[in-house]
Amino acid sequence: MFGFLRRRRPQTIEAEWLVVGLGNPGAKYEATRHNVGYMVVDELLDGVPLEPVRGVPVRVAVRDGVAYARSTTYMNTSGEAVAPLGIAPERIIVVHDELDLPPGKVRVKLGGNENGHNGLKSLTEHLGTRDYVRVRVGIGRPPQGVAVPDWVLAPIGGEENVALAAEAVQLIVGKGLPQAQNVIHAAR
Repeated sequence: MFGFLRRRRPQTIEAEWLVVGLGNPGAKYEATRHNVGYMVVDELLDGVPLEPVRGVPVRVAVRDGVAYARSTTYMNTSGEAVAPLGIAPERIIVVHDELDLPPGKVRVKLGGNENGHNGLKSLTEHLGTRDYVRVRVGIGRPPQGVAVPDWVLAPIGGEENVALAAEAVQLIVGKGLPQAQNVIHAAR
């Protein structure tokens, strides 16, 4: 009788892999260091539009069995956009900014600590595990006297290696994590 009051279940996606670019929505954050994950997803999609997913704060495009996603939440609540999609954590590749790597460096790994990254903390909390693949894009530490939030929310400097991070994602999906690590860790 009151069927209109029932909540619809979130839509899940069908894909072998889920590639999530971490970032913050909105023009204010578009070209900031914290949004380098969004930039990598955009590079991989090459103009293919992202579409909303019913009941989930995310936009997704699926190509060749790979889903590419950008949350519509802020970085600190990224897990709310990823966990409901129904992809096993070991098949999720998260692309994010990394203070502990110099600009231009890209590193790939499975699991590990969040190292204070609130987007990763949210993902770990909502997925219930740290065991998801990470593509870490170096943005370096801020200069003395600059606070970390000011650094990550400042415009990118141009030395962040979006193309190498996109290549890392393609290698993980196509050849596996060990091969991606061999190629990417030898670069630059």
